[in-house]
Amino acid sequence: MLRIRSRAFLQPWEPLWSVDDMTERAFRRRVRRVNLDYDAGTSIQLFIFLRQSDTLVGGITIGLIRRGVAQMCMLGYWMGEEYAGKGHMFAALQLVIPFIFDELRLHRIEAACIPTNERSASLLQKAGFSREGLLRRYLRINGVWQDHHLYALLNDENDAKRT
Repeated sequence: MLRIRSRAFLQPWEPLWSVDDMTERAFRRRVRRVNLDYDAGTSIQLFIFLRQSDTLVGGITIGLIRRGVAQMCMLGYWMGEEYAGKGHMFAALQLVIPFIFDELRLHRIEAACIPTNERSASLLQKAGFSREGLLRRYLRINGVWQDHHLYALLNDENDAKRT
């Protein structure tokens, strides 16, 4: 329900939703894919809940996990409209970032956002990410190939921030 209520708010920053995207059948397909990705060690889907009420407010994806010489992942996230701008995503990142570095033992976290998404850029910078460059027509968002700014946080930079 949260994503349905927040559809107009989320749509400018996400791939187009298919006609059946919010059906039970599509949800079951998504759960199967998420489980396969988790079992393969390539992605972890997390939900963000308010502690006091157990209310779902958003989600985080630790995706494109790469091992070997890369030891990195791509971070994605979304927040329901009624909960956006209230610090919930920043608080969630304060838990997820140490998990990625300490538990998953990755070296680098990347995140990309559309240049006009000032909220997302501000969030990433506040969380310690540095902007590294422009990815031209990187992802098809809302039906259009969109440029994205690439942000990254390295484990040793995060260690320095924590001490």
